[in-house]
Amino acid sequence: MTNLASMVERVTETRLPTAYGPFRAVGYLDAHGHEQVALVYGEVAGTTALTRLHSECLTGDVFASTRCDCGDQFAAAMRAVVAEGAGVVLYLRGHEGRGIGLLAKLEAMRLQEGGLDTVEANLALGLPVDARDYDVAAEILRDLGVAEVRLLSNNPEKLDSLRRNGIVVKERVPILIAPNDDNLPYLRTKRERLDHLLPHLA
Repeated sequence: MTNLASMVERVTETRLPTAYGPFRAVGYLDAHGHEQVALVYGEVAGTTALTRLHSECLTGDVFASTRCDCGDQFAAAMRAVVAEGAGVVLYLRGHEGRGIGLLAKLEAMRLQEGGLDTVEANLALGLPVDARDYDVAAEILRDLGVAEVRLLSNNPEKLDSLRRNGIVVKERVPILIAPNDDNLPYLRTKRERLDHLLPHLA
């Protein structure tokens, strides 16, 4: 279990009305200098909270790129938490492009246009396949009073990381997005090379 005692500092909190419903935005600063935010719906302290660890993706979340499923996953998670009546969506900064950063991700996309998959493109740039970790996420959950979760995820590494950091994962809740022509190769790479649980793919 990682020592998380000084990894995050709670900085601020405010009401955040959204198209999905009214959330509470709790802002943190982590030890890497990243500004993190937990979007909290309802009362979650002491519960087995429906939870999403969402890695930031400017191209998908903001620009609505169809090359990935990130924006659709974020929207689905927000809707699911509201439907549940309570839950947490952690928006994790510093995770762009599986942790390689925005400009490197755009360069990797250019290499994919030449036939490489997402794993091969990162490696061709001399970068890690996946540089993310979820230690900060575990500490934020603990700060919110959440020690047990039902995790909205297809990524086994998220489950394993939370468990290593002392968060009990009671259930994995799939978050499956219908593929399109642009993102099907990306999703197949996640399934076949990164062990994501995507049984719905053709």
